[in-house]
Amino acid sequence: MKKTIGWHFDNSYVQLPSIFYSDISLNPVRSPKLILLNESVAASLGLDIQALKSEEALADLAGNTIPEGGEPIAQAYAGHQFGHFNMLGDGRALLYGEQITP
Repeated sequence: MKKTIGWHFDNSYVQLPSIFYSDISLNPVRSPKLILLNESVAASLGLDIQALKSEEALADLAGNTIPEGGEPIAQAYAGHQFGHFNMLGDGRALLYGEQITP
């Protein structure tokens, strides 16, 4: 039985011009494990604590699957580095969307 994790994404970044982000493919990892779960933060985000401990949620959190409503992108980052202007990544592996909280 599929668990309802509570994802409630807005995907405002993909509404911007495409220069601000790149669509990306997932890069699955083998045997992800949940080490620590901040239950108070998860609850404040409107996520189901028990569902977050499921294999389905672990696959979402590890980047192995796309959560319901998620759109995997990498955001662009621009800055003056290395002596001139550069468009770089923002340091995240991926962004699924912005979680809308209760």
